[in-house]
Amino acid sequence: MTGDTPETVTDEVVASLLGTADPRLRELLTGLVRHLHAFARESRLTQEEWERAIGFLTATGQMCTDTRQEFILLSDVLGLSMLVETINDRHGPGTTESTVLGPFHMTESPVRELGADIDLVGGGEPCVVSGRVRSRDGTPLPGAVVDVWQADGNGFYDVQRPDVQPAGNGRGLFTADGEGWFWFRTCVPSPYPIPTDGPVGGLLRATGRHPYRPAHIHFIASAPEHTPVTTHIFVAGSDYLDSDAVFAVKPGLVNDFAPVDDPSAAREFGVANPFRHARFDLVLEPS
Repeated sequence: MTGDTPETVTDEVVASLLGTADPRLRELLTGLVRHLHAFARESRLTQEEWERAIGFLTATGQMCTDTRQEFILLSDVLGLSMLVETINDRHGPGTTESTVLGPFHMTESPVRELGADIDLVGGGEPCVVSGRVRSRDGTPLPGAVVDVWQADGNGFYDVQRPDVQPAGNGRGLFTADGEGWFWFRTCVPSPYPIPTDGPVGGLLRATGRHPYRPAHIHFIASAPEHTPVTTHIFVAGSDYLDSDAVFAVKPGLVNDFAPVDDPSAAREFGVANPFRHARFDLVLEPS
């Protein structure tokens, strides 16, 4: 029987979890119940507010598809994604800093040769991204896998505009060469708004927040016997570096994307002159 006070209700629910076989699951559920109930008591949550919250979560789930994850977007704008990433960051000093995965790593990146152009639609400022995958002690990691994805020059991912962008635009899965080097061609990314046509957009409007992210490119780097890293590089001077809608900017991940006006270098890379060049080494922590 459930008691007749708010505190007794919480105790009854927690007691019902004592038989949970998995100790970690029992710990997580117990903590969730206690904090959730405490929030309801402290804020004196009304029945109407509870119903609106249930409706919001229902709509969030209904917005999810194979190419859109509204719950990750919700986690991002509440800072939970970045908090979990920070709590679990086990990369030591001198290694590449991690940041959020984001909601658009929803499809597999196509395997591409080193030097390939991932900008299949054109129209943006030409750019070359190059770097080396290394272990923390500086040892190159030949054959490391570098997964890359970004928005186009107009700030949209391929899955957002399938009628305009071919599948795989802005994405590439690269294998570093025998000395750990990787490089690819693309366009300079631009700031963009996260999707606002769903419940998360409504939440941002209700709280007076903007939906914009600074210009960036996503990376996941992995190599045998090393801990993978999920990270970004951000374009130096981009708008919203100090107010990223998902709280993911770290100063060490801001990159110059240096202007290059050198016809011979442009011919070497296979891009139009002038262009931008971002050098970004990925340094992994040994497992």
